[in-house]
Amino acid sequence: MQDFATTVGAVCQKLNHLFNMTPILVEMLTPSSGRLSGGAETLDSKEIAILCARIADAKKAEDILIFDIRRLTFITDFFVICNGSNKRQLQSIAGEIELKLHSHGIHRVGIEGYADSRWILIDYGNVVIHLFDREMRHFYDLELLWGDAPKLLWKPD
Repeated sequence: MQDFATTVGAVCQKLNHLFNMTPILVEMLTPSSGRLSGGAETLDSKEIAILCARIADAKKAEDILIFDIRRLTFITDFFVICNGSNKRQLQSIAGEIELKLHSHGIHRVGIEGYADSRWILIDYGNVVIHLFDREMRHFYDLELLWGDAPKLLWKPD
């Protein structure tokens, strides 16, 4: 096993020398600042979460909450949770969030549940949006599950 590690180390050094991989490796191994760039401006994960909440609010989503879960898990920084009254509204909220974030140069990592639209999960890496119908929101009760997380105030006064 020691020989294998030595061989891998030597190969990495050769590749680094040949392709000058140090800047790429440093970038890959350095924790992100939480800022996602796009166009002329850069938004951090908190700003993205607030933007998503405001977009959902403009589309008449209900009970919009933002949970700051940075201290509870490493999977993401913020959850945005809301519900809508029907499939069409939930899909409209999801579409508008995607459109607006795309205009900022921010692209989703993944989306689940769009076709059924009972629980649409949109993953932007540092921000995850949960769009529920009322029944599914009550059933999964993420507010209870993540209740130890502080809630972020996002509405203007």
